Amino acid sequence: MSPVWYAVRLGARRGRTELRQTFTSGQDVFGYVLWTILLIVPLFLVRDEQLKGAGISAGAFMLPSMVGMTLAFTGMMTTAQLLATEREDGTLLRAKAVPHGMVGHLVGKVVMVSGTALVSMALPFAVGVFLVDRVARQGGGALLTLVWVVPLGLLATLPMGAVIGSLVDSPRTVGLLMLPVMGLIVISGIYFPLSKLPEWLQIVGQVFPVYWLGLGLRAALLPAGAVAAEIGESWRYLETAGVLGVWAVAGLLLAPSVLRRMARRESGATMAERHRKAMQRVG
Repeated sequence: MSPVWYAVRLGARRGRTELRQTFTSGQDVFGYVLWTILLIVPLFLVRDEQLKGAGISAGAFMLPSMVGMTLAFTGMMTTAQLLATEREDGTLLRAKAVPHGMVGHLVGKVVMVSGTALVSMALPFAVGVFLVDRVARQGGGALLTLVWVVPLGLLATLPMGAVIGSLVDSPRTVGLLMLPVMGLIVISGIYFPLSKLPEWLQIVGQVFPVYWLGLGLRAALLPAGAVAAEIGESWRYLETAGVLGVWAVAGLLLAPSVLRRMARRESGATMAERHRKAMQRVG
């Protein structure tokens, strides 16, 4: 077995270990429960409010939309946060010191973030499907759509999260990015149809993967008549695959070079400088 493939195997094993640690940590489990509650509360409040002409409630529209938002949010922001944190605490520097250590480390992050994203999606969906009607009743067609939308969504968000995590100065900078991310969610058709917004906001919302993940999951999980709430009254499968594919290709092309550049800059001196600045902030 080549050294690179051996590093990949070790990375996958590390990712599975980190997942087990996450799901057995009381603090992390509480975070999943809290996230589920935060998503379910607005769903519960509008579960009986009907969307005009769509034949579904606002709650039914929101459930797959919020699941798609969770996938995008976890894939992008969690990856960025983990990389920024591990660069600051020296984990990436230690990985760099091992032959092909960065390869194994990044594979572990992919496994870990993918697993947490799927769990973060599954929990609110499992609760929400009992609160709203006419969701997840589409049979085999829904499963086929999910089979390509979810992996493509991860490919569209994980590499871009790695790029963000490589470029920011610290985990605190990633936290500041939450503000524009929340604004993006508002204009991505998560809590109400994007077709209700002004045309220029519709255009902006459709540039990013959050809207298309929500659309793909609505296409999979909502009845056919619900398409009346969408732009052009179409599920736009080809456009969904195309936009998510473009984001995936862009991320996969950009992330390796950015990550290599980040790794080259890591050294004991840079770690000492970060520690010095952190002590100044504490002081």
